[in-house]
Amino acid sequence: MRATVGKFVFVTGGVVSGLGKGVVTASLGGILRSSGLKVTLQKADPYINVDAGTMNPYEHGEVFVTGDGQETDLDIGHYERFTQQDLTSSNYLTTGQVYWNVIQAERRGDYLGQTVQVVPHVTDEIKRLIRRAQEITGAEVSIVEVGGTVGDIEGLPYLEALRQMRDELPREDTAFVHLTYVPVLSTTGELKTKPTQHSVRELRALGIQPDIIVARTPTPLSPGLREKIALFCDVAVTHVVQETDVESIYEVPLVLRSEGMDEKLLHRLRLRARPGDLTPWEEFVQRLKRPNGRVTIGIVGKYVEAHDAYMSIVESLRHAGAAVGTAVELAWIPSVAVEEDEGVLQSLDGILVPGGFGERGIEGKVRAADYARRARVPFFGICLGMQCAVIAFSRSVLGWSGAVSTEFSPQGAYPVIDLLPEQGGVEIKGGTMRLGEYPARLEEGSRMRAAYGRELIVERHRHRYEFNPQYMEEFRRAGMKLSGISPDGRLVEAVELVDHPWYVGVQFHPEFTSRPLLPHPLFREFVRACV
Repeated sequence: MRATVGKFVFVTGGVVSGLGKGVVTASLGGILRSSGLKVTLQKADPYINVDAGTMNPYEHGEVFVTGDGQETDLDIGHYERFTQQDLTSSNYLTTGQVYWNVIQAERRGDYLGQTVQVVPHVTDEIKRLIRRAQEITGAEVSIVEVGGTVGDIEGLPYLEALRQMRDELPREDTAFVHLTYVPVLSTTGELKTKPTQHSVRELRALGIQPDIIVARTPTPLSPGLREKIALFCDVAVTHVVQETDVESIYEVPLVLRSEGMDEKLLHRLRLRARPGDLTPWEEFVQRLKRPNGRVTIGIVGKYVEAHDAYMSIVESLRHAGAAVGTAVELAWIPSVAVEEDEGVLQSLDGILVPGGFGERGIEGKVRAADYARRARVPFFGICLGMQCAVIAFSRSVLGWSGAVSTEFSPQGAYPVIDLLPEQGGVEIKGGTMRLGEYPARLEEGSRMRAAYGRELIVERHRHRYEFNPQYMEEFRRAGMKLSGISPDGRLVEAVELVDHPWYVGVQFHPEFTSRPLLPHPLFREFVRACV
């Protein structure tokens, strides 16, 4: 067996879903990176989808896109933001990918006539993909989060694979961190450890003994409760770590650091590292919690009932608000509501129209973009939001009442948003869009150029339809600046209005590359314009 190049930390979760396992994983990565270690993070999702690209935002939240074009779970976004580093497709695996690879190998005859089984063939493939991420990155520590909750039937192959890795590797090369919940019983006001005990018992029945238990709790654990968890879960009392509820997810690394989580992991893995410096992170959290002012930004979208569908946008606005020194309050406005009454847009300091798919609510997004132009309210259109701004401008300024996107109206008189000839059809949905990083050149004298401070940018994309290049000159003459163009001159990547306080639309997704300590320049300037 190939020797590993680093250590592994496996993060599992119990009791209930939604405890914040992804944030804990991301926080561990950020803490260890602050100590000078080279760290990579990986999400193992037990669902059979090959990737997150075709999943319903109401069920699974945002689809996060890596620089190399992988459509992933939103936790990958947390990983990138908390560790301040870009990840790739190797940092994300699903049961769909695993079985896809195993079935292809079986069809090729790679198994030499063996009966293909979950153990060892599926578990071997899981282990290969986990090791692959570490080999590609050369990380000293790989932190691997197993999605779902211990006891879920779909997660069993992953836990078995991790159990095997612990047996195959030297004892000091693996550590298991288990996140559980210690609730308060409403009738007595007591913290109860029994759910944690049952969760760990379930994990131990699968052959895995956690090294550290992170107890999510609404109030601090008493020494007696820590000792009780340690006794019944067979861990050292010093390895029972409390994670109390906090105001902001960005406080979690500070909470874990205060509990000595990094020292415990380093000792368990027999690693030496300098004490980590979280001072810049602490300063960011302080700016976030103590703003000098306040603005209200309306997000006009299709999925506003499910806030996780816009996770990266929300976090990018928070990053920008901290940088500018203002709190950003969000007004969640269903785009169908704008179709009925534009009055829901009044009293906003700024309007943001995000990306999305499907025809429902499109006219509301178009009306929101047009309202922002007429009312001179700062406007930011992202992906489909930019396309809606182009349609609104076509109808109101150019007078093209038949301006449409052929995604929703194939027979429109002015297909200002359209598939390019070389794109063909869209019969297969998964993985067929323009995904990942693409370059653009920014026009000198534009707001885009001023925000970035350079001519050439590279941003992440997730879309099929494009600004129809045959209409470029009409838009320029009417006062819409095409401020970002692909290097070959064919694709419009950004538009803005010349005579407006701040009106920018981009075809890409800048929210995917905003970081707490390095907010994206477009979000920063948008929030500043709202102030």
